[in-house]
Amino acid sequence: MPASHSASAAPDALAQFLDLLNAALQGGTLSKLVLARHVGADQTLQRIIAKPLQVKGQPCLSLVYRHQTRDITRNLALDDALTLVAELLPGSFRNAHLFDADGEVQLTFSKKGKPMLQRHGAQAPREAAPASGHDREKKRYLELSRPFLRDLGVTDAQGALIPSMSRKWKQINKFIEVFDHALASAPVPTQQVLRVADFGSGKGYLTFAMHDYLRNTLGREAQVTGVELRQDMVDLCNAAAVRLQHAGLEFQCGDVRSVVPDAIEVMIALHACDIATDYAIHTGIRSNAAIIMCSPCCHKQIRPQLHSPGLLQPMLQYGLHLGQQAEMLTDSLRALYLEACGYETKVFEFISLEHTNKNKMILAVKRRQPGDNRALLEKIAQLKAFYGVQEHCLETLLRCDGLL
Repeated sequence: MPASHSASAAPDALAQFLDLLNAALQGGTLSKLVLARHVGADQTLQRIIAKPLQVKGQPCLSLVYRHQTRDITRNLALDDALTLVAELLPGSFRNAHLFDADGEVQLTFSKKGKPMLQRHGAQAPREAAPASGHDREKKRYLELSRPFLRDLGVTDAQGALIPSMSRKWKQINKFIEVFDHALASAPVPTQQVLRVADFGSGKGYLTFAMHDYLRNTLGREAQVTGVELRQDMVDLCNAAAVRLQHAGLEFQCGDVRSVVPDAIEVMIALHACDIATDYAIHTGIRSNAAIIMCSPCCHKQIRPQLHSPGLLQPMLQYGLHLGQQAEMLTDSLRALYLEACGYETKVFEFISLEHTNKNKMILAVKRRQPGDNRALLEKIAQLKAFYGVQEHCLETLLRCDGLL
């Protein structure tokens, strides 16, 4: 497929498009299919977004019918999906976009029903052409029209952002952006059902956002579980999940110690207090999670153990600095233990999720090939000795399970 685009107005443009779609489906090269410019009877239907999926080991196409206030997902066998697309064009949709490794094929119909086939060179299906100067807009990973945002009070009945929730809206998008980049490099097969555990899910803003993004934007099969200690929040979120028809989303009452999944692909724990973060990271490692996302809070365990090295005593005599040093040491050790367990780990500032200054994120993505951790463990031992640290909760948990 050429880098520049070309157009064809041949009478069999629709047949050509369907042949290309069939080839992409059968060859496993399809990235995404979008049917747009809806002209059917249902005025609430906006578009259909379809992506390949494996269901019980069989290839199929997952179609998300995107309405104004809700989404409906259908999984069809490849032949059935091809037949359906042929039936929908051009009677129900006047535009179709096929994305594969070679780029994009766009099928459009004129007002008189004349088909036109355009071929575009390779490009990322979700990337728009970059704007310049003040016209550049920040990429949003979710749309304000998503029904869960209105149900949770982020938008009003008309789908407009409620001013007091603008910060929350930015936070949600930033979280999904971080997750999206992590997922792109994580060793998780595209066809695999993605199991996500969100510990300390609260009112469910991020839990719903994660589920919505996986199922409706990426077209991924996902089982997302929010874990929260407050039963009233669990009941509130479960009722919303049923009301919004979020299949594969549920909330459980408990915490990271009482709800321990056997296996998950994504472990999230934001603002888990003190050693609860260590238990959460341990759960992620023990469950062989491909992605671990933590926002630590209330670093209490290390500070009383901390012995100020002679050279640093003038600096660490001040309580504020001692607390900051204990926090940095605690999270550095957490990141290093993750590295030792086979994760690529980053520590960076993240937008506050609950209007707090605790905005650090520890992000760990499983390496495809584990390395030798002996040299790293020796460096960890030296760091602990330098500060006089006798015990770190995460290390204790990992050693008890033979993971270090």
